Amino acid sequence: MRKPSFATILIASPIALAAATPAFAQDTNPVFTGPRVEATLGYDHVGAGSSVDNNNGRDDQSIDGLLYGGGVGYDVALGGALVGVEGELTGSTAKSGRRDYTTNFGFGRVKQGRDLYIGARAGILANPQTLLYVKGGYTNARLNVLAGSTSQTTDTDFDLDGYRVGAGVERAVGPNSYAKIEYRYSNYSRGQLDYANGGASSRFDVDTDRHQVVASYGFRF
Repeated sequence: MRKPSFATILIASPIALAAATPAFAQDTNPVFTGPRVEATLGYDHVGAGSSVDNNNGRDDQSIDGLLYGGGVGYDVALGGALVGVEGELTGSTAKSGRRDYTTNFGFGRVKQGRDLYIGARAGILANPQTLLYVKGGYTNARLNVLAGSTSQTTDTDFDLDGYRVGAGVERAVGPNSYAKIEYRYSNYSRGQLDYANGGASSRFDVDTDRHQVVASYGFRF
């Protein structure tokens, strides 16, 4: 799987989104500051990274699904700029098909589980109602292992640690509400196997990529 150019994502994406947003004056400028809470829905794609060997013809398998969840954050406006911190908890419907358990997807047959993210963002105002931003931080994803040839999940999970970068546009739609759309890329480079008895394996190297395009609607307090 070919990795995207981060410079292109972080610079070109907000500019392209801004081009579609009409700039206009308004008597009262919305304030992009303070605590916020939001619901998120979007597209989720998970696959083996570029360093994974493909000798068996299956390690480059990928899974796709619907991302859902929510997040919280706190932003501080600095004139025409903004900085903030944020956290997110999401789930996904992405899961692998009915193929051999030992070789599919580089882990086995899996279902995407919960994902935790914490990070920061920074942005600029394109106009009084539109914020362009970039983001980055830490992400921890869980892959639930599917048992043998059945459709049941076991208590055995892979926990994956990695980083996330992204870019988006946020639009004020009321005095205390907003909508936004963003693209984010995550790469997971370390993993750990959690056993059903509560134990865990030693940490090991992985290379798993994740691409998401999501929309969120939220409120500020």
